Amino acid sequence: MSQIEFITIIQKMLMLVLELIAPVLLVSVVVGLAISIFQSVTQIQESTLTFVPKIFAALLTLMLLMPWMLEVYITSVQDLFSHLSNVI
Repeated sequence: MSQIEFITIIQKMLMLVLELIAPVLLVSVVVGLAISIFQSVTQIQESTLTFVPKIFAALLTLMLLMPWMLEVYITSVQDLFSHLSNVI
C-alpha cells in the first residue's frame, strides 16, 4: 500500500465522520444560538439554560437520523473493504 492510497483511505474516513456528525452539530449550533438570543433579550444568565436544551436537541437529532447514519456508515465500510483487497 502506497502513501497516496493510505492518505486517500484516511481522507475518505474523515469525510465520513464529518458527514455523519454535521447534522447533529448544526442542530446544536442553531439551538444554542436561539437560546443565546433568548438569554440576551430576557437577561437570564442561567448556564443550564443553554446546556440542557442543546443535549436534548442533539439526542433527538440522533434518534431521528440514526437509520440514515447507519446506512451511510455501513455502505462506506463495505466500499472500503471491497476496495481494500485491490490495494493490498
